[in-house]
Amino acid sequence: MRYLLDTHTVLWFLNDSEKLSKQATAIIEDNQTQDDIVISVASLWEFVIKHSLGKLSFAGGVANLRIMIEANSWDVIPIAQSHLERLSDLPFLHRDPFDRLLSATALSDGMTLVTADDSIHSYDVPWVW
Repeated sequence: MRYLLDTHTVLWFLNDSEKLSKQATAIIEDNQTQDDIVISVASLWEFVIKHSLGKLSFAGGVANLRIMIEANSWDVIPIAQSHLERLSDLPFLHRDPFDRLLSATALSDGMTLVTADDSIHSYDVPWVW
């Protein structure tokens, strides 16, 4: 199974936050799934925007975030045409454009989204928390 990490999931894991659920932590730490942990470039884009607005902080900023993602051997996937096509078919149930794109990506690529965001659950996307 492939898992797509939501932006907050990435940051909470890398910051050892207590906000991360036990199930999410287990999925991420499971050595058998390390090749199956995926992050969308949309999450990096979201981080950059929120970091520049002062809404998110991460020691070392974007460069360090990328280093830590690589150190964990997580795949960073681009935004594909198929993701945008799926996004155009999603009902407008969630106002956050990044979360909508992550939902479309998970649906398009057959992944399970690892998220604490209850609003995403309104889509028919497989998720765990």
